[in-house]
Amino acid sequence: MSKVEYQSPLGVIEIVGTEEAIVSILFTDSDVVRTGLTDSTFQVVKDCYNELDEYFNGTRKEFTIPYENAGTEFRRTVWQALTDIPYAQTASYRDIARSIGNEKAVRAVGTANGNNKLSIIIPCHRIIGSNGTLTGYAGGLWRKEWLLAHEQKNK
Repeated sequence: MSKVEYQSPLGVIEIVGTEEAIVSILFTDSDVVRTGLTDSTFQVVKDCYNELDEYFNGTRKEFTIPYENAGTEFRRTVWQALTDIPYAQTASYRDIARSIGNEKAVRAVGTANGNNKLSIIIPCHRIIGSNGTLTGYAGGLWRKEWLLAHEQKNK
C-alpha cells in the first residue's frame, strides 16, 4: 500500500492505493499534511492526487483513476450508480434505489452510501434528501455543501 495526504480546501484528505488501484480517499481530522508525495509513491496514487487537485481547481469533472471499493455486490452496485450522477447534479436515495431496480431498498442504499470509502470520486456528496435538503455526509455536512456549491460554480 501507498499512502499520501492531500491538502484540499476542506482539510486533509488521505489517499491510499495499491500499485493497481485506489482503495480509499477519506477526509482526516488533521489540519496538517504529514505524508506527501515521494519517489516511492505508487503512480496510481500520484495520479489520484493530481486528479483531486484538478477537481478542486475546477478543471476536472470526471475521474479516470482505477479504484477498488470492497463491499457486497449490493454495495458495489449502489456505488456504481453513484458514479452515474452527473457533475453538479444531485439525486436521492430513492433515485438510486430505482436506478438499480430495487425501489424498496432506500435505507440499504443510504447505508451503502455511508460506507463509501472513495469520497469525491464516487460522489456520495451528490445525494440529497427526497425533499431537496442536505442529508448526512461522513465528511460533515459543511463539506458536502461546499462540494455541491463548488461543482455548481464550475459546471
